[in-house]
Amino acid sequence: MMLRFAVLFLLVGAVVSGPSPRRTKAEVEEYREFLQKTKHGNAYRATSSKLNPFGNIWEKSGKFEGDILLDDRQIDELVDSFAQGKAAYIHPNTKWPQNTLVYDFAPGHFNQQQRDYIVWAIGHIEHYSGCVRFRRRNSNDRNYVLITGDNNGCYASVGWWHDRGIHTLNLARSNPGTGCLHIVVIIHEFLHTLGFFHMQSTYNRYNYVAIHWQNMQRGMEHNFERYDQNLVSNLGLPYEHMSSMHYSSHAFSINHQPTITATRQHNGVMGQMEFVTHYDWVRLSRHYNCPGAWSAEYVDHMKEEVERTKHLMAPPQQDDKVQEEVAQEELA
Repeated sequence: MMLRFAVLFLLVGAVVSGPSPRRTKAEVEEYREFLQKTKHGNAYRATSSKLNPFGNIWEKSGKFEGDILLDDRQIDELVDSFAQGKAAYIHPNTKWPQNTLVYDFAPGHFNQQQRDYIVWAIGHIEHYSGCVRFRRRNSNDRNYVLITGDNNGCYASVGWWHDRGIHTLNLARSNPGTGCLHIVVIIHEFLHTLGFFHMQSTYNRYNYVAIHWQNMQRGMEHNFERYDQNLVSNLGLPYEHMSSMHYSSHAFSINHQPTITATRQHNGVMGQMEFVTHYDWVRLSRHYNCPGAWSAEYVDHMKEEVERTKHLMAPPQQDDKVQEEVAQEELA
């Protein structure tokens, strides 16, 4: 799902649906404390990992909605709007200029095998999107994604900000194909940097899922807010339980019981991380206005392409040095 202002101007803000009363001072301070903890993440990360052995790894990174990194300005804006009982607001940001995401690796954070695997994942985004491109930072680039490997989860900033400078994307170091270096997790985090929030936050989610608040870790309710219809566009595509941008059924659970369940029959596993769906790719292509992306034929083509190649997202075998080379040939 994407956020918009006017036509498809991504990413205006996060908005909680429905009217809200003005908050008490205690409620406001509790909300600020929650957001500040998500910025640093360690407390919520430890709690989420301990209480919820299920769920996706990025859901346990301790950030806002699990893996979204907020800055001080965003926190202030969210708290101000929350205090007034207004729709929560995050300062505008946009698509990457010229459809090109600029990135670099933090020195000393990854070995060559890990860097190669991340670049391999980037190649998938370029291939399936049709027109989104990546390039390494040069000395003239002020705004870029710095890929770090700190051992505190998988998380990222959302979208491009003209005055941010370094945009954060962290992938805790592990063997390629595991943990935060699973290819679908890498792509999930890059989809955040390209402008996506999570699927289940869409305004019409209650047509497709039920939220079980009683099963959530205390204080995690804010991670299940949804965005207002006036600011949300699903880009002409259906709600998708299997999206790689969807919460798993046990996200932020406190009692091993599901926090989100489907109310309609669907194929596959909710919030699966085995592959990126064709609808995920079409959403990206449409947001960046890639040629042909709005046609029904394009959707059919992407479905066939994902079915043909999704086996390439299987984790590499420890002793298999040629898998990535074979995959690159099949994607060509």
